[in-house]
Amino acid sequence: MEREENEIAVGLDIGTTKIVAMVGRYNEYGKMEVLGVGKSKSLGVHRGVVNNITQTIQSIQQAVQEAESVSGVKISDVTVGIAGQHIRSLQHRDYITRPNADAVIDEEDIEALCNQVYKLVMLPGEEILHVLPQEYKVDGQAEIKEPVGMFGGRLEANFHVVVGQVTSIRNIGRCVKSSGLELSDVTLEPLASANAVLSQEEKEAGVALIDIGGGTTDLAIFKDGIIRHTAVIPFGGNVITEDIKEGCSIIEKQAELLKIKFGSAWPGENKDNEIVSIPGLRGREPKEITLKNLSKIIHARVVEIIEQVFLEIKNYGHESPKKKLIAGIVLTGGGSQLKHLKQLVEYITGMDTRIGYPNEHLAGNSDPETTSPMYATAVGLVMDSLIHIGRQKETAIKEALVAEEEKQQKATIVGEGIEEEVPVVKSKPRKNILEKWTEKFKEFLDNAE
Repeated sequence: MEREENEIAVGLDIGTTKIVAMVGRYNEYGKMEVLGVGKSKSLGVHRGVVNNITQTIQSIQQAVQEAESVSGVKISDVTVGIAGQHIRSLQHRDYITRPNADAVIDEEDIEALCNQVYKLVMLPGEEILHVLPQEYKVDGQAEIKEPVGMFGGRLEANFHVVVGQVTSIRNIGRCVKSSGLELSDVTLEPLASANAVLSQEEKEAGVALIDIGGGTTDLAIFKDGIIRHTAVIPFGGNVITEDIKEGCSIIEKQAELLKIKFGSAWPGENKDNEIVSIPGLRGREPKEITLKNLSKIIHARVVEIIEQVFLEIKNYGHESPKKKLIAGIVLTGGGSQLKHLKQLVEYITGMDTRIGYPNEHLAGNSDPETTSPMYATAVGLVMDSLIHIGRQKETAIKEALVAEEEKQQKATIVGEGIEEEVPVVKSKPRKNILEKWTEKFKEFLDNAE
């Protein structure tokens, strides 16, 4: 079966514990069909930041080769997720005064307002990645979601601004390009995970998405369908494994297995006489560890992570009636699979909690492994890429139609031997905010080379 290359998209999730390359496309029912997944151990990434270029390139190539052999598709370009402990967000308010208040507000005015925010002075070594407009105000009239087409002299807006370290971002771009791949799109990982596991109703009602990865925990808060707050907490599943390793005096591999097989976030669950035996190293005596002790170690660290995330939710101001998160919390990522985590999060935050699986957007015959929360970011990245491809197609069709109309409507005035062509005004296709950001990001990477 011949596959149209432009229908297929690839998401590359560069995580701290694993690198995932996922190949997907939409089926006839509008659901995402996963054609292949490639996974490799992430060796050169620490807390979402590349700290060894060579190892990261090797890990990316390994994951991509595996995805190619499973899917039978040659991968040339990918949509990459950006995350890491260097990412932070802030709220900013800005305005422009329009020279002609009698002309309607158009896309160019909004672009001028966004570009003004990009000029904000950041800390040394930081770069603005994302400028997301929230509500607009036109001549003092508040709570406007779409100002295009309105009259007004002063246009202002609240912005959600995402900031990151220049070097960390360049390094990810360098790794992808050195792996022989092109960057087709770039997405913030918390946004990708949110697209994969959250419904539109939840985003409208107000929801906090907590993506617990290996090295970082990403938070994205939505209200009224708009992203309101993002944060990256520099702790994840790895610190839990590290604590088990230190607390039980065992090697990392054994600590990870213990966490997955017997780990629980709720110590009261285990009885004192429940014991697991760990083989000793090189003929040494086996070690006996009580599951209660194991749960206590895990519980202490998980409480710390959840409290830090909850502090970010409080900073957003979720307790005020206007900012209330009615849909509560959605947990996703590999770390969300820890036993009794949902109950612990509900206990600490007092908010309704569920585990987020990306299966709502996946085809019914998908491999059960790909519907796991640990693949939420990869699924979200492929979805973003497919949406981006769809938009590009739409834009190309619109441009072709406009060009055709222009040809047909060109009026030729013939008089006294003079021919004059009256050109038709061509409407510019509107660009999505994320597309603008991707273009800026690519320019930024090209300038860095």
